[in-house]
Amino acid sequence: MLDFIYYPVSGILWVWHKVFGAIPFLGPNSGITWALSVMFLVFTLRAILFKPFVKQVRTTRQMQELQPQIKALQKKYSNDRQRMALEMQKLQKEHGFNPVMGCLPVLLQAPVFIGLFHVLRSFNRTGTGVGQLGMSIEQNANTPNYFFSVADVQSFLDARLFGAPISAAMTTPKAQLEAFGQPIPTVWTIAAVAIPLMVIASIATHFNSRASVARQSAAAAANPQSAIMNKLALWVFPLGVLVGGPFLMIAILLYWVANNIWTYAQQHLVFRRIDAEEEEKKKLALERRAENAPKPGARPDQAKKRKATPAAAAADDSPAEVVETEDDSPGQTPKPGARPAANRGKNPKRKRR
Repeated sequence: MLDFIYYPVSGILWVWHKVFGAIPFLGPNSGITWALSVMFLVFTLRAILFKPFVKQVRTTRQMQELQPQIKALQKKYSNDRQRMALEMQKLQKEHGFNPVMGCLPVLLQAPVFIGLFHVLRSFNRTGTGVGQLGMSIEQNANTPNYFFSVADVQSFLDARLFGAPISAAMTTPKAQLEAFGQPIPTVWTIAAVAIPLMVIASIATHFNSRASVARQSAAAAANPQSAIMNKLALWVFPLGVLVGGPFLMIAILLYWVANNIWTYAQQHLVFRRIDAEEEEKKKLALERRAENAPKPGARPDQAKKRKATPAAAAADDSPAEVVETEDDSPGQTPKPGARPAANRGKNPKRKRR
């Protein structure tokens, strides 16, 4: 049903297994080879999603900048949902803002997680639960798994990471653990590898969330909905990794750790680049303003000022004012330099005593 997801995921995992399996001191049957294959599967997919991630960061910043205008529209059209939606779309179109890009990387990673979980679980199909095929140990070991041949399946079943199969979880039933061959791994062997990975994944999730929250503006952080989401990201999600860790395969925990490592490095790289771009824009704006500003001591150009002012242009185009005096006839304009009749014969300067 979801083969269009399972085959690409298994294909990328197969390529990295062949790459690391060709290294002499590792080999195809090493648990480290399989662990590195899972981690580099994550790195490959995150590299493909790098541009959408950058777009997500820019969208988040745009959303924070537009918060005052969005709140104003919500307040203005609180009783008219349809008009509010139209005005929101208009605002987003004017600023080239697409809210879907804010969650696109997360939406694209979800199928990858599902695909990886299914492909890794399909190396051991001896279970009888939901999605399991109930194969015998021999039948499972001799059945290919998407891109992986029978030899690859047997290599995976024999591989150990510090004594634990990477597709086993702490809660895996003992009957399924027998499919991994001798020696049969125990719960304590799996826990010795899984628990440190759970702790690392939980701490990494917390610090990644803290880095994202620190980038929020004061207005965005003050939003009640944002405050709730921040608390979930900082404390509930990391705690969820610890609580759900025993039910997750070691390979999924490796996926979680690798994903957080990539996210931590990528966030700092992208944020630094965007901060540098914004500083450059501010610098150019200040330089442009300095170029347009009058030099110290220089008189402003009145002609440019009058042309730039619509009121001044209208005043220039208006007809000359008609001044009526006692001696002049109505409607007659005074000669240039002539004083009004009311002031004729009077000396404007006072005599000094």
